[in-house]
Amino acid sequence: MSPARVAAAALCSRPAAHPAALAGPRMSMPSPPSSIPADAAVSAPAASAADAPGLTRLGAARLDMIDTLRGLVIALMVLDHVRDFFHRQALQFSPTDLDQTTPALFATRWVTHLCAPSFVFLAGVSIYLQGAGGKSRAELSRFTLSRGAWLVLLELTVVGFGFQFLWPFVFLQVIWAIGFSMIAMSALLWLPRQAVLALGVLIVAGHGFLGGFDARSLGAWAPLWTVLMRPGPLPGIESFVAYPALPWTGVMLIGYGLGPMFLLEAERRRRAIAALALALLATFAILRGAVAFGDPRPWRRMADPLFDAMSFVNVSKYPPSLQYVLATLGVSLLLMLALERLRGPLRPVLLAYGRTPLFTYLLHIYLAHGLAVAIGVAGGIPASAFPGIIGNGQRLLEAGWGMGLPAVFGMWLLVLAILYPLSGWFAGVKRRRRDRWLSYL
Repeated sequence: MSPARVAAAALCSRPAAHPAALAGPRMSMPSPPSSIPADAAVSAPAASAADAPGLTRLGAARLDMIDTLRGLVIALMVLDHVRDFFHRQALQFSPTDLDQTTPALFATRWVTHLCAPSFVFLAGVSIYLQGAGGKSRAELSRFTLSRGAWLVLLELTVVGFGFQFLWPFVFLQVIWAIGFSMIAMSALLWLPRQAVLALGVLIVAGHGFLGGFDARSLGAWAPLWTVLMRPGPLPGIESFVAYPALPWTGVMLIGYGLGPMFLLEAERRRRAIAALALALLATFAILRGAVAFGDPRPWRRMADPLFDAMSFVNVSKYPPSLQYVLATLGVSLLLMLALERLRGPLRPVLLAYGRTPLFTYLLHIYLAHGLAVAIGVAGGIPASAFPGIIGNGQRLLEAGWGMGLPAVFGMWLLVLAILYPLSGWFAGVKRRRRDRWLSYL
């Protein structure tokens, strides 16, 4: 199974209130179990601006800025997974393979690289904001531990089955990585915030130095290396680890360490986020072009200028390299600033997705995969060809399955259109009610 085709879903969480606003920002992520999405799996139950009676105008703006970015990233994540289920070429080769891809296909895949880093980073920010909003460290530690364990359980059951329609099959993706990272955070948040930030930077910048390590030298402990550091199958079971947990934990620690930036007054916050985003992108450009450090896939000069540019940004996600994290988080933070000014009909759509990340994430997997099976069977493809769709493309190709890229975009819009009223309905339920179980969905 090619890790490049593994669904990157992602998900994160909603933070609780922050101190400066009676009920401050909350954050969620697109696919886990609680909010990280209470709603998604990464954070606590969250309230929308309309939920918090004392929420200030500044607090509401900050919350919507986070939710809107999360909503956009969820929409992009849906595109990535719809492509996995429907696209003919997705069954044949990686869309980032410069020897086979097209510019349109490469761009379709690259933009979805923004999903997982954004979800995991915002999950860390959300955890910090919950503490700033009044949770004691003991409460926050218990919360992150329980949410993390819930996310891991979801990944091993509901999520993994939804992607493959196989059982048992262990498919460790972004929800697993967020869950593991939250469990780690439940212990690390007892450290000073600056120490957590430094540890996150060390992990993200340094894990690549271990790329040449031969895990076989660990003997019986070798599977632990796969779970923590390098993608691959686990021995003895049908499985694939797409998201080794430790590098993603580093991204969450950085989000937590930078949490105070999101509590600044609006104009100072915008300047700080813009400065951080530009610094990340400048560092990426220097490392990619001049230093050749921070990614196992070096920039390969191409004769065609467009493909040369594609090679420049063709960074490694499995596991996330330093250059990958710099580029994707830099772009995502700039998008956050742009989306803060978004108005019009698209805004409520993105907010509906962003305020119900886990719910929307779980729905989209079964909806997209179910539509693929239904359309395929209606067209004469045997239903037995679809289980194990990711990693077993040849069987489906031989059966005649697969659509072109324009049709994939049509299916993406259809899935988003079906999800919108469902996400909006659940956002209303979360706004009206405070049942504890809602924080797990």
